[in-house]
Amino acid sequence: MNKLMLWGIIVTVVMLAATWMAVGGSKGGMGEDIVNQLAVAGAVALVIITVFVVIKYVRQMQNDTASGVLADENWDGIGEYKNELPFGWAIIFLGSIIWAFWYFIAGYPVNAYSQIGEYNEDVAAANAKFAQAHENMSPEDQVDMGQSVFIVQCAPCHGLSADGIDGKAADLRERISKEAVVYAIKNGGNNMKTDFPGGMPPMMLSDDAQINAVADYIAAGMPAGHKGAEAYMMGGCTGCHGDNGEGMPMVGPKLNGYDVATVASVLKDGKKGFIGAMPAFTNLTEPQINALGAYVSSLK
Repeated sequence: MNKLMLWGIIVTVVMLAATWMAVGGSKGGMGEDIVNQLAVAGAVALVIITVFVVIKYVRQMQNDTASGVLADENWDGIGEYKNELPFGWAIIFLGSIIWAFWYFIAGYPVNAYSQIGEYNEDVAAANAKFAQAHENMSPEDQVDMGQSVFIVQCAPCHGLSADGIDGKAADLRERISKEAVVYAIKNGGNNMKTDFPGGMPPMMLSDDAQINAVADYIAAGMPAGHKGAEAYMMGGCTGCHGDNGEGMPMVGPKLNGYDVATVASVLKDGKKGFIGAMPAFTNLTEPQINALGAYVSSLK
């Protein structure tokens, strides 16, 4: 018997003895419990198999010699043999792929129970209940709710008075600033994709004087008799935004003030313009969106 085998036997005996002592075998710790007996039997089998598998591969490393055809590539003179993929490995690999497909499609379908799914269902039920409870709010109650939503969701950027913060968020007391109109004319925009999928092409006007006139007109609230009204019509703005900036469904948003639909469009898709980017607010319910639109529309 060589030294490696002797050491294997010694290690096996020591580990088995330690296992026996750990479960209280000398004091009858296993008792008549079949679960304990099976657990100890598994531990014994694991110790024996592990030790002798290690012995096998250590002896193989000591005695085996490499043979076969070397690959063309080598690294610092160290080459690699062209070994075929073991058949068993290939079977295990393909079997794992087949099992994975079965697991996700049939064994545990993606629509099966999950905590996330249960949470989403509870949220949807709560939102439906909330929408039903606030289905017929008065305009005053709608504005009050909108103010509450605004303080939580919008005030961190737009300020408690909705006057914007240091030029980093728009002043919501006015529909749009002159600088924002100039930016939109020159660069175009496709912010409200859900309600206005066509977007706005850039450079509908190219003359700076006309651009400034239109921007002044819209920023001023589009009053009658304004000098920019003619440039607004000549520039083709009426075709999408209406003669008086009232907007056209699915074509162009309202320009002569805020309304619920305009605010809702921005909340659904976010916005990018002269100041910067505003993210979409997909966490709001329909009553909250309508209330927020009513509140912003009431600001002066």
